[in-house]
Amino acid sequence: MASKQDVITSLDKRSTQEGFWNQPQDAQKVMRQLAELRETVEQWQSLDLRAKALLELIDLTLQEDDTSLQETLQTELAELESELHGLEFQLVLSGPYDERTAILAIHAGAGGTESQDWAQMLLRMFTRWAETRRYTTKLLDTSAGDQAGIKSAMLEITGRWAYGYLRAERGVHRLVRISPFDASHARHTSFALVEVLPEADDVDIEINADDLRIDVYRASGHGGQSVQKNATAVRITHLATGIVASCQNERSQVQNKESAMKVLRTRIMERELKRRAEARAELRGEHVSAEWGNQIRSYVLHPYKLVKDHRTGYETADPSAVLDGDLDPLLEAYLLSTVGKA
Repeated sequence: MASKQDVITSLDKRSTQEGFWNQPQDAQKVMRQLAELRETVEQWQSLDLRAKALLELIDLTLQEDDTSLQETLQTELAELESELHGLEFQLVLSGPYDERTAILAIHAGAGGTESQDWAQMLLRMFTRWAETRRYTTKLLDTSAGDQAGIKSAMLEITGRWAYGYLRAERGVHRLVRISPFDASHARHTSFALVEVLPEADDVDIEINADDLRIDVYRASGHGGQSVQKNATAVRITHLATGIVASCQNERSQVQNKESAMKVLRTRIMERELKRRAEARAELRGEHVSAEWGNQIRSYVLHPYKLVKDHRTGYETADPSAVLDGDLDPLLEAYLLSTVGKA
């Protein structure tokens, strides 16, 4: 903690130097690092003070043989242990983008309505998980399914460590259940692809306006009053890479453009990170797997109940809780399994 405090002191001095804001991008990066370090130090200091106060109170009750506060002390101790576990686990989240907002994309696989409904279930699962962590969510874009569910969706989850946790969810998710859409009540298997990207900002990515083609169109819907009469939806194409980002969920064209640009910037950064990873893998002689690949996790609702992560072997017999947002055990099992791996 002392070393972090030294870094804070050094960055504080740097931020007050003349000409610090002459390079806005570098200055923003320094200020972001400073804010994150301060938050980390304050969290540990607060935990330390609460632990010392609790120990003093426990000593006092033991000296006076007072059992009236036993239940309160046990509750406070459990809360401190939980908070300590969370702070210790954050030490695992050491990637360069782990502290950032996450951009999560869900794509229904082959299978029509079944997979589209499964994609909708996953969107709800991640939204509920974010709510339990008091993260904020924003639906950047969505494409409705033909009869039910969604064909795709893009969700922004804002909160410290959001990307660090959710990068564990990248891959194919498999559902086995009795279909609610099949009159014969047959068992169906559905697939959906989840992409997880760290939010990019102007410090990471510079985009030349001349490289963009911006198209506006009417937002789509299921019909009736939900269909926009004005052209508020925005599609942005980055001509240099062919990457396309669109947004139609906001009410105004300006808001949709801002959201689409955020997604575009993030996808361009993802492309560059992937290019670097593939270059490193080629040098090492490693195999770079295809985007879809095998499923990372199976959710079985019939003939038995089970959620199994195929990467770690972690299992739970309570898929309802997982689908209701109880993802932390699965996330932690995966992230701990990656410690020490390049």
